[in-house]
Amino acid sequence: MNPNIVEITPENAQTLLVEESYKRLVVIDFWASWCEPCKSLMPILEALADEYAGQFLLAKVDSEAHQGIASQFGVRSLPTVMLMKDGQPVDGFTGLKPEPEIRELLNKVLPKLWDLKFNEASVHVQQGEWDQAYTLLSEAYELSGQQANIAITLTGVLTQLKRYSEADSILSLVKMADQDPLYEQVKAELELAQQAQKTPELQALEEQFALTPEDKSIAFQLAVQYSQNEFKKEALSLLYDIIRSDLNYQEGEAKKIYLDILAVLGKGDPVAIAFQRKLFTLLY
Repeated sequence: MNPNIVEITPENAQTLLVEESYKRLVVIDFWASWCEPCKSLMPILEALADEYAGQFLLAKVDSEAHQGIASQFGVRSLPTVMLMKDGQPVDGFTGLKPEPEIRELLNKVLPKLWDLKFNEASVHVQQGEWDQAYTLLSEAYELSGQQANIAITLTGVLTQLKRYSEADSILSLVKMADQDPLYEQVKAELELAQQAQKTPELQALEEQFALTPEDKSIAFQLAVQYSQNEFKKEALSLLYDIIRSDLNYQEGEAKKIYLDILAVLGKGDPVAIAFQRKLFTLLY
């Protein structure tokens, strides 16, 4: 028995047709045993209810047995399908429709998969369950095409996990139009966390480099420190400047560390992609 498919009676109509619609979409199928198109439509709706696995409730109303319910909803012909959300009909159709059209209708009304994952992740964020939140947000981020609000929340979670380079990479892709107060807050938290991560040795090298930015030796030492303290983007930037002027600096060590950092970041990382391109342009 599928819990996402129910038979409607006068006793459960209020609960399942109206109250349930505040929790999820309710698809009401008004049918009758004498209606031939109804017999073709119902298996399509049942198959979709199985596939969508709880994203909506399929509520079947035998309009012949329960004429009062059909009348309350203004049903004049069969089959009639109504989509209920927050206690109100939001869409629907009459007659037999092909599966692709019904699917398109559902997808317009149902929350997107990435929104569901984002909402689930938000609960884990509130409870401080960063690993679980990260998994869901990463999936939502990719599924949504790198949606800004998901990117900002994901950055906050990565900051909590001390994965600063990844956090910085994702936040850097948020467009200016999407840089809202939450973005500014998350950015400030990331910068403070990164600053706290810096060792006295690293800070001393930064001060030296600020005074002598042309000194490759100091730049290389600082790049090494950056790479060891999760400042991958900063390390790559310094190393690129070094190998751009001397490809075999320190007997090729600068180039080797550069490539090692790219490998650690992975092929899909935005920072890795950008610096891989820089290196390719330099070499070829």
